[in-house]
Amino acid sequence: MQHTISASQYQDNSKSIKYKKPPYLKKGDTIMIVAPAGFVLDSTELDPGIALAKSWGLEVVLGKHVFSRHNHFAGTDEERTADLQLALDNKNVKAIWCSRGGYGTVRIIDQLDFTAFEKNPKWVVGFSDITTLHSHIHNLGMATIHATMPGGMKSASAEAKQTLYKALFGYGYGFEIPTNVLNKKGSGKGVLVGGNLSIINSMIGSNSEVNNYGKILFMEDVGEDLYRVDRMMYTLKRRGALKNLKGLIVGDFDYNVEKDTLFGGTQREIILNAVKEYSFPVIFDFPAGHIRDNRALIFGKEINIEVNDTTSKISY
Repeated sequence: MQHTISASQYQDNSKSIKYKKPPYLKKGDTIMIVAPAGFVLDSTELDPGIALAKSWGLEVVLGKHVFSRHNHFAGTDEERTADLQLALDNKNVKAIWCSRGGYGTVRIIDQLDFTAFEKNPKWVVGFSDITTLHSHIHNLGMATIHATMPGGMKSASAEAKQTLYKALFGYGYGFEIPTNVLNKKGSGKGVLVGGNLSIINSMIGSNSEVNNYGKILFMEDVGEDLYRVDRMMYTLKRRGALKNLKGLIVGDFDYNVEKDTLFGGTQREIILNAVKEYSFPVIFDFPAGHIRDNRALIFGKEINIEVNDTTSKISY
């Protein structure tokens, strides 16, 4: 069953969707790497991720078209759909690890059948363009994992690897980071959703758009000009997607883009300005996004956040 959002405003749907966690992994389980978006150059790009998964005692299988290339994409739409559909349907596959982001998941999302997946849910792991999958699956009531993909594992930090392991295998963890001077202090509790800001915006009006009412929103992005970040924040604001949040967590935004600009504010200030009249806490500089230290977050799971003068805490 798909959950759609009123075109006029966000409503309280906190009782209509109850997020279900797929079974946590155990040694001997099989995970499948698929490429729903951009292409990978060759097997060496995925080797570090495959080696890491095997070191955790997991069996790794690859989608038939994981090394295919069709223009910008990892194979044609039909090929990428076939690989992802097989991973969704195969009961022996306990987690789906997307190879990399880029662009292309939105082109195949409506061709996928999630019937078998809903009966036998499994973890879907990735970030960036994979936000399309996160958002769509959240509307089915399933939790997912926002984390580093095999294509980025070669340069990933130890913390990125460790938190992904804990998320997949069901070990508890949390975060405590220094408080940025721009953070909004306070506390909040809610289900964590979100992902890439550009992709979140692109889902508006579709059946993959997530209702943020009463939730804690995470966002990150890369390579976006300041005016585009401002426009996307105001798009969400006009949509009503910000005013009823319980908290906002902001990951990396490729802050080098701020150099040599006449826009008149940094990305942090742009985001803060869009939510300044709301009372929920805001955490900046969370270690997640298009960076080495891309720590894993479980979307669809309730978290607590607390922001004071010195530290910002996130706990599951």
